[in-house]
Amino acid sequence: MSKIIILLFHVLLSSELKTSNAQTWVKAGYWFSDTKFPISDINSALFTHLICAFADVNSSSYELSVSSTDEQYFSTFTKAVRQKNPSVTTLLSIAGGNANHTTLAYMVSKETYRTSFIDSSTKIARLYGFQGLDLCWVLAHTFLNMKNMGLLFQECRTAVNSEAKNSNQKQLILTTAVQYSPDIDVNVSFPVDLIRNDLDWVHVLAYDYYTPKLSNYTGAHAALYDPSRQANDTDYGIGAWIGRGLSASKLVLGLPFRGYARRLKNPNNSKSNWIGFDDVEVVRIKVSYAREKKLLGYFVWQIPYDDNWVLSSAER
Repeated sequence: MSKIIILLFHVLLSSELKTSNAQTWVKAGYWFSDTKFPISDINSALFTHLICAFADVNSSSYELSVSSTDEQYFSTFTKAVRQKNPSVTTLLSIAGGNANHTTLAYMVSKETYRTSFIDSSTKIARLYGFQGLDLCWVLAHTFLNMKNMGLLFQECRTAVNSEAKNSNQKQLILTTAVQYSPDIDVNVSFPVDLIRNDLDWVHVLAYDYYTPKLSNYTGAHAALYDPSRQANDTDYGIGAWIGRGLSASKLVLGLPFRGYARRLKNPNNSKSNWIGFDDVEVVRIKVSYAREKKLLGYFVWQIPYDDNWVLSSAER
């Protein structure tokens, strides 16, 4: 009898390990409607996940809002990208850098507002054929906003679980975009515990450490390692997230398909323009880093910036 129990234990353990090891390696890309890049031109075969950006939040009802201009694209996005890759998973991203942050702060501040947002987001995701929702609010730079955003994640998880059970559909994927480090300053941090419990993964914005708007000196804006050790590098940020208790398997590394140009001040410098960007070799190095660190995968910002799909094809 004891031998049978031991045998069953090993079978169950083997089954559990196979399930966890079968987790999909995420190769995601954001498509932003403002670029006007034709959805039909996306080489979706290069990606496992495609993220359509951005839906907004209504400033009075706090429901999810899609402009009439974007609706024609968002409503057909999934169908269009599956022409070249029938198995690609699509997510609808909300907010983004141009969002009204005051509206977002109000939305997360009250349970009734959060409910309106969650219910409408779920409804639109199903209506348009998306398999997940992605909140891109990386500028919630106050303790209260972070606390309320954590409550939103908790309530989103409860709602999508219930919705899936009642509709007999697969649960919607829940993700969020986060800054490269969980700590905004000494008093403000992302709600790591609730992210760990209630979200499927996070998109780590591992770039824009140095930009022309933020600094008046040159620097690699998406350095994997910073030789000056100023904690402005991707390896530091990934380590900080893991150190705070978020599993590496919930981290999706951001790859910027863009660069920055600066004009140097020294008039005696014959090369007066300084341009920094990630080329094919850097992309390969970062993807290898993500694999070595056992991250869930990577995402690119953004698809239209990849000329002839050279960067997106580098990992393959």
